[in-house]
Amino acid sequence: MATISDSSPGAARWRAAQRGLTRLLLRDLRSARRVIDPSRLQATVPLWIDTVAAIVAQYAEVASSLAADFYDAQRADADASGMFTTSMADSPPGEQVEASLRWATKDVWQRDSEVATPAQTLPLDVRLDAAMAKTDGAVQKLVADPGRETVRAAVRQDREAVGYARAAALGGCSFCKLMASRGMVYKTAETAGRDANERFTGDGTAKYHDSCSCVIVPVFRGQQFKLSPHAAEWDRLYREYAQGHPGDQLRLFRRALAEHDAHPLPGSN
Repeated sequence: MATISDSSPGAARWRAAQRGLTRLLLRDLRSARRVIDPSRLQATVPLWIDTVAAIVAQYAEVASSLAADFYDAQRADADASGMFTTSMADSPPGEQVEASLRWATKDVWQRDSEVATPAQTLPLDVRLDAAMAKTDGAVQKLVADPGRETVRAAVRQDREAVGYARAAALGGCSFCKLMASRGMVYKTAETAGRDANERFTGDGTAKYHDSCSCVIVPVFRGQQFKLSPHAAEWDRLYREYAQGHPGDQLRLFRRALAEHDAHPLPGSN
């Protein structure tokens, strides 16, 4: 029986392609910032939102295409029987994109001192820089999610697919590493993390955060899934330090990672 893991060559290629796409995406977001005139926020921020929404639509379509190519290649490598057409997920709806961008820029607007948050009392250039940083993370997720949804939907529809595993980056966060350590258990929204942590908001199908680089590895009939060495170590740390502590597992797992994992958590160095 053929073995596949969360660090398969195909997953590595997809992740590399997604990283390249993200670099181009962030380049275009930096260019779009020029649309905002700090002296005319009311007039130019809506124009910027329209500009970024068009960028999101363009890149999300590419992300879905990359994911469909990845799924087709993985299916061919598995010698899956029968014909299957991978459908590309739609780009995020305009209202979702607009809501994300308005969230990212909410502290840009001037507020009366009595009701302003600490962030809203900072100089405008600082507030704009912070808003653009939030935008980068939110837009990366808006673009990457259709790719992940393309593979997830294909697994659900393809009779030869038995499930999928989540592959987290070595420097990923504790939540992503925990999800990846579960192995090939995913085929429904709930097991993908929807009910695991309310902080990971999304479209109701699976949990991914802003700037998340996790990808999905489909598993087909005739394949045996095996955790990569680093994901197996995450699983060991979870079982040793966090399992059996309802409501506190993620905190304990994060502490175990900070103390014992060879790959630093974001913000830990």
